[in-house]
Amino acid sequence: MRAEVAVHTPASLGEGPTWDPATGRLIWVDILGSRVHGYDPATGRRTVTATEQHVGAAKPRAAGGLVVNLRDGVGCYDADGAFSWLLRDPVPGRRGNDAAVAPDGSLWAGTMRDDEAAGGGTLTRVSPDGTAQTIFPSVAVSNGIGWSPDGTLVYYVDSPTRRIDVCRMNGQLPVGRRPFAVIEPGAGFPDGLTVDADGCVWVALWDGGGIRRYTPRGDLDRALPLPVPRPTACCFGGPGLRDLYVTTARTGLSRPHPLAGSLLVLPDAGQGLPGVAYAG
Repeated sequence: MRAEVAVHTPASLGEGPTWDPATGRLIWVDILGSRVHGYDPATGRRTVTATEQHVGAAKPRAAGGLVVNLRDGVGCYDADGAFSWLLRDPVPGRRGNDAAVAPDGSLWAGTMRDDEAAGGGTLTRVSPDGTAQTIFPSVAVSNGIGWSPDGTLVYYVDSPTRRIDVCRMNGQLPVGRRPFAVIEPGAGFPDGLTVDADGCVWVALWDGGGIRRYTPRGDLDRALPLPVPRPTACCFGGPGLRDLYVTTARTGLSRPHPLAGSLLVLPDAGQGLPGVAYAG
Protein backbone atom coordinates (compact mmCIF):
# COMPACT_ATOMS: atom_id res chain seq x y z
CA MET A 1 0.00 0.00 0.00
CA ARG A 2 1.65 3.19 -1.22
CA ALA A 3 0.69 6.78 -0.47
CA GLU A 4 -0.18 9.04 -3.39
CA VAL A 5 -0.39 12.82 -3.54
CA ALA A 6 -3.98 14.07 -3.58
CA VAL A 7 -3.14 17.79 -3.30
CA HIS A 8 0.43 19.05 -3.50
CA THR A 9 0.52 22.15 -1.30
CA PRO A 10 3.01 23.55 1.23
CA ALA A 11 0.63 23.78 4.20
CA SER A 12 2.47 24.78 7.35
CA LEU A 13 0.34 22.61 9.64
CA GLY A 14 -2.22 20.61 7.67
CA GLU A 15 -4.77 19.00 9.99
CA GLY A 16 -8.27 17.63 10.52
CA PRO A 17 -9.31 15.88 7.26
CA THR A 18 -13.07 15.31 7.09
CA TRP A 19 -15.18 13.81 4.31
CA ASP A 20 -18.35 15.79 3.58
CA PRO A 21 -20.86 13.42 1.92
CA ALA A 22 -23.26 16.25 1.14
CA THR A 23 -20.76 17.86 -1.23
CA GLY A 24 -18.54 14.89 -2.10
CA ARG A 25 -15.40 16.70 -1.02
CA LEU A 26 -12.68 16.51 1.56
CA ILE A 27 -12.28 19.40 4.01
CA TRP A 28 -9.09 20.07 5.96
CA VAL A 29 -7.26 23.01 7.50
CA ASP A 30 -3.84 24.63 7.63
CA ILE A 31 -3.86 25.68 11.28
CA LEU A 32 -0.98 28.16 11.22
CA GLY A 33 -1.83 29.36 7.73
CA SER A 34 -5.41 30.19 8.83
CA ARG A 35 -6.88 28.41 5.82
CA VAL A 36 -9.72 25.96 5.23
CA HIS A 37 -9.12 23.75 2.20
CA GLY A 38 -11.64 21.82 0.13
CA TYR A 39 -10.93 19.12 -2.46
CA ASP A 40 -13.26 17.21 -4.77
CA PRO A 41 -11.44 14.03 -5.87
CA ALA A 42 -13.97 13.39 -8.65
CA THR A 43 -13.20 16.64 -10.45
CA GLY A 44 -9.92 17.78 -8.89
CA ARG A 45 -11.55 21.09 -7.94
CA ARG A 46 -9.97 22.85 -4.97
CA THR A 47 -11.07 25.71 -2.75
CA VAL A 48 -9.13 27.71 -0.16
CA THR A 49 -10.88 29.99 2.34
CA ALA A 50 -9.02 32.30 4.71
CA THR A 51 -10.03 32.62 8.35
CA GLU A 52 -9.24 35.59 10.58
CA GLN A 53 -7.60 33.39 13.22
CA HIS A 54 -5.66 30.15 13.42
CA VAL A 55 -8.15 27.38 12.67
CA GLY A 56 -7.73 24.00 14.39
CA ALA A 57 -10.58 22.19 12.66
CA ALA A 58 -13.48 22.71 10.24
CA LYS A 59 -16.47 20.36 10.10
CA PRO A 60 -19.65 20.32 7.98
CA ARG A 61 -22.89 21.65 9.46
CA ALA A 62 -26.26 20.01 8.89
CA ALA A 63 -27.68 23.42 7.94
CA GLY A 64 -24.88 24.02 5.44
CA GLY A 65 -21.57 25.76 5.88
CA LEU A 66 -18.96 24.88 8.48
CA VAL A 67 -18.33 24.90 12.21
CA VAL A 68 -14.74 25.92 13.00
CA ASN A 69 -12.48 25.61 16.04
CA LEU A 70 -10.57 28.89 16.08
CA ARG A 71 -7.99 30.54 18.32
CA ASP A 72 -10.59 32.24 20.50
CA GLY A 73 -13.40 29.69 20.42
CA VAL A 74 -15.90 27.96 18.16
CA GLY A 75 -17.69 29.74 15.33
CA CYS A 76 -19.96 28.98 12.39
CA TYR A 77 -19.84 29.89 8.73
CA ASP A 78 -23.20 29.85 6.99
CA ALA A 79 -23.52 28.49 3.46
CA ASP A 80 -23.25 32.08 2.17
CA GLY A 81 -20.01 32.65 4.10
CA ALA A 82 -21.47 34.77 6.92
CA PHE A 83 -19.64 34.17 10.22
CA SER A 84 -20.92 34.17 13.80
CA TRP A 85 -19.42 33.10 17.12
CA LEU A 86 -20.99 30.08 18.78
CA LEU A 87 -18.69 29.92 21.81
CA ARG A 88 -16.13 32.67 22.37
CA ASP A 89 -13.59 31.95 25.11
CA PRO A 90 -10.27 33.71 24.39
CA VAL A 91 -7.30 32.78 26.58
CA PRO A 92 -3.94 34.44 25.85
CA GLY A 93 -1.43 31.94 24.49
CA ARG A 94 -4.07 29.27 23.79
CA ARG A 95 -5.74 28.20 20.54
CA GLY A 96 -8.18 25.65 19.20
CA ASN A 97 -6.78 22.38 17.90
CA ASP A 98 -8.41 19.16 16.66
CA ALA A 99 -12.17 18.65 16.90
CA ALA A 100 -14.74 16.00 15.96
CA VAL A 101 -18.51 15.67 15.65
CA ALA A 102 -20.08 13.11 17.98
CA PRO A 103 -22.85 10.71 16.94
CA ASP A 104 -25.38 13.03 18.64
CA GLY A 105 -24.33 15.97 16.44
CA SER A 106 -22.37 17.86 19.11
CA LEU A 107 -18.87 19.19 18.51
CA TRP A 108 -16.02 18.04 20.73
CA ALA A 109 -13.43 20.81 20.44
CA GLY A 110 -9.89 20.65 21.82
CA THR A 111 -7.49 23.43 22.77
CA MET A 112 -3.78 23.70 23.53
CA ARG A 113 -1.30 26.33 24.59
CA ASP A 114 1.13 27.60 21.97
CA ASP A 115 3.98 26.41 24.22
CA GLU A 116 2.26 23.00 24.66
CA ALA A 117 2.40 23.34 28.44
CA ALA A 118 0.92 20.46 30.42
CA GLY A 119 -2.55 21.25 31.71
CA GLY A 120 -2.94 24.28 29.45
CA GLY A 121 -5.45 22.67 27.09
CA THR A 122 -9.00 21.38 27.35
CA LEU A 123 -11.59 19.24 25.59
CA THR A 124 -15.09 20.74 25.50
CA ARG A 125 -18.44 19.45 24.22
CA VAL A 126 -20.38 22.13 22.34
CA SER A 127 -24.05 21.24 21.90
CA PRO A 128 -26.04 22.29 18.81
CA ASP A 129 -27.41 25.33 20.70
CA GLY A 130 -23.90 26.46 21.70
CA THR A 131 -24.05 25.25 25.31
CA ALA A 132 -20.56 24.19 26.40
CA GLN A 133 -19.54 21.49 28.85
CA THR A 134 -15.92 20.77 29.74
CA ILE A 135 -15.02 17.11 29.26
CA PHE A 136 -11.31 17.14 30.13
CA PRO A 137 -10.23 20.37 31.88
CA SER A 138 -6.46 19.81 31.96
CA VAL A 139 -4.60 18.34 28.99
CA ALA A 140 -1.52 19.40 27.03
CA VAL A 141 -2.15 18.94 23.29
CA SER A 142 -5.75 17.89 22.67
CA ASN A 143 -5.76 15.87 19.46
CA GLY A 144 -7.52 12.87 17.90
CA ILE A 145 -11.14 12.05 18.79
CA GLY A 146 -13.32 9.26 17.37
CA TRP A 147 -16.18 6.93 18.25
CA SER A 148 -16.67 3.19 17.88
CA PRO A 149 -19.16 2.10 15.20
CA ASP A 150 -21.92 1.56 17.80
CA GLY A 151 -21.17 4.85 19.57
CA THR A 152 -20.53 3.22 22.95
CA LEU A 153 -16.80 4.07 23.08
CA VAL A 154 -14.83 7.24 22.41
CA TYR A 155 -11.10 7.33 21.68
CA TYR A 156 -8.98 10.35 22.61
CA VAL A 157 -5.37 11.52 22.22
CA ASP A 158 -3.44 13.97 24.40
CA SER A 159 -0.28 13.75 22.28
CA PRO A 160 2.53 14.16 24.86
CA THR A 161 1.19 11.19 26.84
CA ARG A 162 2.04 8.94 23.83
CA ARG A 163 -1.31 7.23 24.42
CA ILE A 164 -4.59 6.66 22.71
CA ASP A 165 -7.13 6.53 25.55
CA VAL A 166 -10.62 5.05 25.47
CA CYS A 167 -13.75 5.86 27.49
CA ARG A 168 -17.24 4.42 27.70
CA MET A 169 -20.02 6.77 26.71
CA ASN A 170 -22.53 7.40 29.48
CA GLY A 171 -25.24 9.36 27.75
CA GLN A 172 -23.53 12.38 26.17
CA LEU A 173 -20.34 12.22 28.24
CA PRO A 174 -17.35 9.85 28.58
CA VAL A 175 -16.53 7.86 31.72
CA GLY A 176 -13.79 5.47 32.77
CA ARG A 177 -10.89 6.88 30.77
CA ARG A 178 -8.08 4.34 30.40
CA PRO A 179 -5.13 3.64 28.07
CA PHE A 180 -6.07 1.84 24.84
CA ALA A 181 -2.70 1.83 23.04
CA VAL A 182 0.72 3.26 23.86
CA ILE A 183 3.19 4.54 21.26
CA GLU A 184 6.68 3.48 22.22
CA PRO A 185 9.52 6.07 22.45
CA GLY A 186 11.14 6.67 19.08
CA ALA A 187 8.00 5.86 17.10
CA GLY A 188 6.57 9.38 17.17
CA PHE A 189 3.60 10.91 18.94
CA PRO A 190 -0.07 10.01 18.34
CA ASP A 191 -1.94 12.83 16.61
CA GLY A 192 -5.27 12.73 14.75
CA LEU A 193 -7.23 9.51 14.41
CA THR A 194 -10.20 7.87 12.73
CA VAL A 195 -12.22 4.73 13.45
CA ASP A 196 -13.15 2.34 10.64
CA ALA A 197 -16.21 0.14 10.07
CA ASP A 198 -14.50 -2.79 11.84
CA GLY A 199 -13.97 -0.68 14.95
CA CYS A 200 -10.23 -0.39 14.35
CA VAL A 201 -8.43 2.84 15.22
CA TRP A 202 -6.12 4.47 12.66
CA VAL A 203 -3.74 7.09 14.08
CA ALA A 204 -1.20 9.43 12.49
CA LEU A 205 2.24 9.50 14.11
CA TRP A 206 3.79 12.97 14.32
CA ASP A 207 7.57 12.57 13.92
CA GLY A 208 6.86 8.89 13.27
CA GLY A 209 6.44 9.10 9.50
CA GLY A 210 3.48 6.76 9.30
CA ILE A 211 -0.02 5.58 10.14
CA ARG A 212 -0.90 2.77 12.53
CA ARG A 213 -4.07 0.70 12.76
CA TYR A 214 -5.07 -0.86 16.09
CA THR A 215 -7.73 -3.52 16.55
CA PRO A 216 -10.66 -2.94 18.96
CA ARG A 217 -8.59 -4.85 21.55
CA GLY A 218 -5.73 -2.37 21.22
CA ASP A 219 -3.40 -4.69 19.29
CA LEU A 220 -1.21 -3.20 16.56
CA ASP A 221 -2.57 -4.52 13.27
CA ARG A 222 -0.84 -2.46 10.57
CA ALA A 223 2.00 0.05 10.32
CA LEU A 224 1.99 2.03 7.08
CA PRO A 225 5.05 4.17 6.26
CA LEU A 226 4.66 7.58 4.63
CA PRO A 227 7.21 9.69 2.74
CA VAL A 228 6.94 12.61 5.20
CA PRO A 229 7.93 12.69 8.88
CA ARG A 230 4.96 14.61 10.24
CA PRO A 231 1.58 13.17 9.28
CA THR A 232 -1.04 14.82 11.46
CA ALA A 233 -4.43 13.14 10.96
CA CYS A 234 -6.37 10.77 8.73
CA CYS A 235 -9.91 10.00 7.60
CA PHE A 236 -11.71 7.84 5.07
CA GLY A 237 -13.35 9.42 2.05
CA GLY A 238 -14.01 9.08 -1.65
CA PRO A 239 -16.31 6.54 -3.30
CA GLY A 240 -17.60 4.09 -0.71
CA LEU A 241 -15.36 5.66 1.97
CA ARG A 242 -12.51 3.37 0.94
CA ASP A 243 -9.63 5.84 0.53
CA LEU A 244 -7.59 7.00 3.53
CA TYR A 245 -6.67 10.68 3.32
CA VAL A 246 -3.75 11.97 5.41
CA THR A 247 -2.87 15.57 6.27
CA THR A 248 0.76 16.49 6.87
CA ALA A 249 2.89 19.34 8.26
CA ARG A 250 6.15 21.10 7.43
CA THR A 251 6.33 23.41 10.45
CA GLY A 252 9.45 22.99 12.58
CA LEU A 253 11.37 21.05 9.94
CA SER A 254 14.71 22.60 8.98
CA ARG A 255 14.75 20.80 5.62
CA PRO A 256 11.17 19.72 4.91
CA HIS A 257 10.47 16.90 2.47
CA PRO A 258 9.06 18.21 -0.84
CA LEU A 259 5.68 16.67 0.02
CA ALA A 260 5.54 17.96 3.61
CA GLY A 261 2.31 19.92 4.04
CA SER A 262 0.55 18.09 1.20
CA LEU A 263 -2.64 16.05 1.38
CA LEU A 264 -1.82 12.38 0.79
CA VAL A 265 -4.12 9.44 0.04
CA LEU A 266 -3.84 5.69 0.49
CA PRO A 267 -6.30 4.25 -2.07
CA ASP A 268 -8.58 1.41 -1.01
CA ALA A 269 -6.99 1.24 2.44
CA GLY A 270 -10.09 0.03 4.30
CA GLN A 271 -13.73 0.81 5.01
CA GLY A 272 -14.63 4.05 6.73
CA LEU A 273 -17.70 5.04 8.70
CA PRO A 274 -20.17 7.69 7.52
CA GLY A 275 -19.52 11.00 9.22
CA VAL A 276 -22.00 13.12 11.16
CA ALA A 277 -22.55 16.81 10.47
CA TYR A 278 -22.65 19.29 13.34
CA ALA A 279 -26.31 19.73 14.21
CA GLY A 280 -26.02 23.43 15.09
